[in-house]
Amino acid sequence: MYRFLLTRQWLITVLIALLLIPATIKLGFWQLHRHEARVARNELIGKALTAAPVPFDTLSAAPGATVPKDLTWRTVTATGQYDTAHEFVVRKRTDSSGSIGYFVVTPLKLADGKGSVLVNRGWVASAATATEYPPVPAAPAGEVTLTGRLRADETYGASGIKDRAGLPDRQFNLINTEEQSKESGTPLLGGYLELAGTTPAPADQPQLVPEPNHSDIGPHMAYAIQWWLFTAMIPVGVLILARREAKDRAKQAAEAEVSVEAVPADA
Repeated sequence: MYRFLLTRQWLITVLIALLLIPATIKLGFWQLHRHEARVARNELIGKALTAAPVPFDTLSAAPGATVPKDLTWRTVTATGQYDTAHEFVVRKRTDSSGSIGYFVVTPLKLADGKGSVLVNRGWVASAATATEYPPVPAAPAGEVTLTGRLRADETYGASGIKDRAGLPDRQFNLINTEEQSKESGTPLLGGYLELAGTTPAPADQPQLVPEPNHSDIGPHMAYAIQWWLFTAMIPVGVLILARREAKDRAKQAAEAEVSVEAVPADA
């Protein structure tokens, strides 16, 4: 009854099913690992944001050094004066509503003389043209104390952003201390501070970057379950198709037999 499974069409069908099963299992585990990574990231961010603030220069390092993963998002403080002469903006950044504009980054000369730190003061809207420097609220004058989140330098490899030459003056694609140290000739501590608050509070400032959402685990676990359900459905689907084909062939054979018997012997 099931000899048709040895036909070319059915052998190809079974082969495709056998190839799909390990592929969908692997895709399910890929989504599971993404889920686990998302959960671990959320836990890391949550712990970092709730930890007691520490001075920036106790966690940072020399230009080009990588901020350790377990210190990223850590709440830090810094006291000093803004170096507005080396302020710059970072292109094609979005605010909480998705509008495209710029991040305003200003170096802060630390009061203890240990160096300077880049401070992402927040987001501003785009200028009239892409070549113009956008309107930026002035950085507070005099000594200020900042609270923010420790972030690792952005890199072209990790971000996927392309390194483009010929950008307008004081406009860049990344927040990168090594790049800015070469550009300005000013020694900068590794990593940067994502501003959360200033004392004394300025009358006007860019739109602060909000804290990262560390409660959303994403859809990856649901996707993993879907892939594994699909894995289970593959052999079931092949079995249903095979039984249906066998039933249709049996019906056709029975109808053909009835037709032969209905023909008179002397016909």
